[in-house]
Amino acid sequence: MMDVGTAAPRASLQAMLNFAWGRQAFVSTEAMDATGLTRSTSIEALDALIDVGLLMELPNARAIGQYSKGRPSRRFALRADAAVVVGMDAGRSQLTTTVADLSGATLAMETLRLDIDSGQRERRVAVIAAIDAALATAGRARDDVLAACVGVPAPVNSAGASPHQVGGFWQRMNPGLQELLETWVPIVRIENDASLAALAEGSVGGAVGLSDFVVLLAGDRLGAGVVVDGHLLKGKHGGVGEMMAFDYVFGVESAIGIGLQLTDWVREAAAAKELPPGHSLAGIPVVELTGRMVLDLARSGDPWARGLVERAGALLARVAAVFGSLYDPERVIVAGAVAEGLAEVLEVAQNLLPMEINLPAPELRLSCLGAGSVSTGAVAGALDAARADVLKLGVQVVRERTVAESAAVRS
Repeated sequence: MMDVGTAAPRASLQAMLNFAWGRQAFVSTEAMDATGLTRSTSIEALDALIDVGLLMELPNARAIGQYSKGRPSRRFALRADAAVVVGMDAGRSQLTTTVADLSGATLAMETLRLDIDSGQRERRVAVIAAIDAALATAGRARDDVLAACVGVPAPVNSAGASPHQVGGFWQRMNPGLQELLETWVPIVRIENDASLAALAEGSVGGAVGLSDFVVLLAGDRLGAGVVVDGHLLKGKHGGVGEMMAFDYVFGVESAIGIGLQLTDWVREAAAAKELPPGHSLAGIPVVELTGRMVLDLARSGDPWARGLVERAGALLARVAAVFGSLYDPERVIVAGAVAEGLAEVLEVAQNLLPMEINLPAPELRLSCLGAGSVSTGAVAGALDAARADVLKLGVQVVRERTVAESAAVRS
């Protein structure tokens, strides 16, 4: 094993790794220009990153038939297959686990259903089983994992822990996952699920290029990831974006998700026999009515369902106004599995929002990432953590390069 700190200054290595990560093949002169390092320091850093297994050297331009006057520049690329990362959306009722290489390419994705009443021990066992299953599908082993990032429906502080909550829900959702995974994963990151949805939107979704935005994760309960001045906000206990405060906001009064609110409203109306005579929902058992049915009917022009959509839009406008007043975002993105059906709700909310806020109203937008926003953010979070912390490990990422590969690189 090689201590990377002896090969080149750590700052130079990190600058070079930041440049190389996520890029296709590049030449040494491009790396020098981008990092501002001298030629000798650049080459020293590149060679050190090769030695620890993060980079590989490619045949130079002349060797692949591209003419070059004078001495051809050396060519390099990230070793995407040097290790894998694991991203997990650890929801209440299921675990969605993604294994990706260091370029972010998905190698496997597995979903494991959970008993929603399972305890801490059962959840810990399930998390490990889900990761092992995804690794097996990807044809990789635990020793190949460089970093793991898990999103949970609970506040998470900078140490990966969730605060105590009466009733124990947060503890069940995050039953010491940081310590559990650190026993065999070199780099571990535990985050609130809405925070990871925000990371996904900022990386590949509707907030690319923005420095100030809020992602509203609209599942069974509302949660939010908040980015201000380019920084994901957490708070002392990871509570930024927790929605319990909406219990005290007139016109909202709870953190129940929009889809679930619509379900509650239509069931309440049916139970109270308030559905219009002959309405298409009148003959459906109350327990089978859903918010999705309301959205579909409103889209087809049903006036009664449209009334519930307008009620939901007013609720969303009030929620967005609170975030707009607190954080002054440029955009509020509604994410999660239910988001794809909320276009009409969003339209109502956007029209009402300017009357709910004194600051310029943020733009409301539906996420294009669907139900996979937290999974996408978890992979992005694992890759970010790997890039930031791998050099701190001070050891090779891969054990050995084959003799044939070494000979090919240096020929």
